[in-house]
Amino acid sequence: MTRLVELPASGAGRTALGRVGHWIGGRMVPGTSGRHGPVFDPATGVQTKEVDFASAEEVDAAVAAAKAAFPAWRAASLSKRTEIMFRIRNIVEAHRDEIAALLTAEQGKVPFDAQGEVARGIENLEFAVGVPHLLKGGFSEQISTGFDVYQIRQPLGVVAGITPFNFPALVSMWMFANAIACGNCFILKPSEKDPSASLCIAGLLREAGLPDGVFSVIQGDKVAVDRILEHPDVRAVSFVGSTPVAKYVYETGTRHGKRVQALGGAKNHMVVLPDADIDMAADAAVSAAYGSTGERCMAIPVVVAVGEVADPLVEAIMARLPKVKVGPGTDPDAEIGPLVTREHRDRVASYLDRDREQGATIVADGRDHELYRRGEGFFLGPSLIDHVTPEMDSYRNELFGPVLEVVRVPTYRDAVKLVNESPWGNGTAIFTRDGGAARQFQFEAEAGMVGINVPIPVPVAYYSFGGWKNSLFGDLHMYGPEGIQFYTRAKAVTARWPDPGTSKIDLGFPRTQ
Repeated sequence: MTRLVELPASGAGRTALGRVGHWIGGRMVPGTSGRHGPVFDPATGVQTKEVDFASAEEVDAAVAAAKAAFPAWRAASLSKRTEIMFRIRNIVEAHRDEIAALLTAEQGKVPFDAQGEVARGIENLEFAVGVPHLLKGGFSEQISTGFDVYQIRQPLGVVAGITPFNFPALVSMWMFANAIACGNCFILKPSEKDPSASLCIAGLLREAGLPDGVFSVIQGDKVAVDRILEHPDVRAVSFVGSTPVAKYVYETGTRHGKRVQALGGAKNHMVVLPDADIDMAADAAVSAAYGSTGERCMAIPVVVAVGEVADPLVEAIMARLPKVKVGPGTDPDAEIGPLVTREHRDRVASYLDRDREQGATIVADGRDHELYRRGEGFFLGPSLIDHVTPEMDSYRNELFGPVLEVVRVPTYRDAVKLVNESPWGNGTAIFTRDGGAARQFQFEAEAGMVGINVPIPVPVAYYSFGGWKNSLFGDLHMYGPEGIQFYTRAKAVTARWPDPGTSKIDLGFPRTQ
């Protein structure tokens, strides 16, 4: 089979490194632009590969291949598409260890976390297997004498997905599963920081019987992104990343006539009321703040401690931190790994000094961890900052690392105000034993996803994922039912089959009768 095979190195200085190219027309293609970027092992800090950066012409070649494949793929029966989607689900399941190993090698996730990412991605493949049910339209008989009306949903054509470094396998499956099941041809532009999983997936899809050109991979940077956003044959773009880039993608794509869903950043708050189970809340806070090294848009970087719960909650969180094992994916005991790049690690760590200068209390400093002091991999231990206020730099920015901030407020009302005044609205959570307070919180909280005694309320695949405010640009959330809606367009058909000789001229406005 054809899966991830490193392309031959070429050019001066490239012989010692593996090379990651593109996937166009059902095969791996080396880049021709002459531009490339480094791929690191975050656990060692060593560059292991180079990834080719596509030119606009290479993007055009992928779009042309997708456009050529679209008529036949669109015409394929629902049963045929379902059969292929079922095989895709099974072959990804069979090779989940291979995909997870690539995530560990390039993104830095520890193995059980990487396996969890692949497992949640497979849920989206399973949802897409049900595409015949998902594409059912509506039918109204006899809306007027002899007339029927029905609605059908049809694919858009060539669509594209631009995915982030933190979930290179999962987010791509959020997008392409529904897109291709609905009859579209899909072009993936993964993060240049961890590109290899995309080629592995491409090879698996081909092995499952997906026709050439239906799924393509273009590696690259802003040049590739801009060409995707401007290309007249790309009908829709899905994006997940930071808020500034999401806004840029949305504005540029819609300006060029595309349908766009652009998921941005997050600053998710976990409200803990005085009646909450302290141990449960502390376990949840540690899991949600430091899991995946905090590099999740659904992480909990802010705990809002209400009233007298603050001191015992901080003590309980602090007691758990020494037990959190930081290490590389090669360590079977490791629970959180390195951050994705040295630059990102250093940016996250810089907020610790800034918070101290601005009056916060550093309860735990991740720079004290031996793996940070050693300076080889991109590690930062779990950090805990207490007495954070909304005016501080760390609170006003998306940190995206293993740093948990505690903001103390006197009342429930103050906590809701804090959540709703945040410019982000991806997710939020409340921990309480009071059902009335929980119901009121779900009613009032201005966020797209709410957890009640659940710290990371990521919906299952048969719902949809997305935030509010600056966490989403566009009208539709990702995957699930709204994903089907995003990758199709509705067509209403009004039909009649009159008896011979009953036709007549009627110049009035059509009306039912």
